[in-house]
Amino acid sequence: MADIVVPLTIRDLTHADLPSCAWSGSAAQLVSVATALDRAERGEAEYLCACAPSGLPVALCGIDYARNPGAGTLWQLHVHAALQSLGIGTLIIGAAEQRIRARGLDRAELAVADSNPRARALYERLGYVEYGTEPQGWDEQAADGRFVRCETLCSLMRKELHPVQPIAADGAAHG
Repeated sequence: MADIVVPLTIRDLTHADLPSCAWSGSAAQLVSVATALDRAERGEAEYLCACAPSGLPVALCGIDYARNPGAGTLWQLHVHAALQSLGIGTLIIGAAEQRIRARGLDRAELAVADSNPRARALYERLGYVEYGTEPQGWDEQAADGRFVRCETLCSLMRKELHPVQPIAADGAAHG
C-alpha cells in the first residue's frame, strides 16, 4: 500500500474555526479557547492551528506571552485523536517556537501533567527540560452538564530557543 501524504498549513486560529474544534475538548474547553483568541487580539497571546487541505483545524496550540516574562508559554496543545503520533504535534510546536523567536524571546515553556507520559516524551525529544513542578487545576464539564474541578501535578519544562541562523547565498549558515 502506498503512503498518502497530506499537506498541513499552520495559521492563526479564528473564532470562526471554533465550531470545527469540538474534537479538542468539552464546551468549556472551547470557551477557554475563545477567551484565548480575545487575548490574542490584544497581543497577549497567539493561538495557532494546523489545518488539513480542507482548512479544518486538526491541531491547536496556544502561546501565552504574559504568564512568564521573557518566555512564550505553550498551552492547550491538542492534536486530533485520530491523527496523533504522526508528527503533527512536532510541527505545531516548531511553528509556535518560531513565533516566540519572532517576538524576540529566547525561551519556550510549558507544563505537562505527570499523568501524560506520551506528551512528556514528545517535549523531551524536542529539547524541553524540566525545571520544577506545580499543581494546576481547571474546570471540566461532565457528561451530565455539571462542572467538576480537575487538579493534577504538572512538570514545568523549558527550552532555550536559539536565534535562527541566516543562510547566505552560498548556502552556509552565518551568525
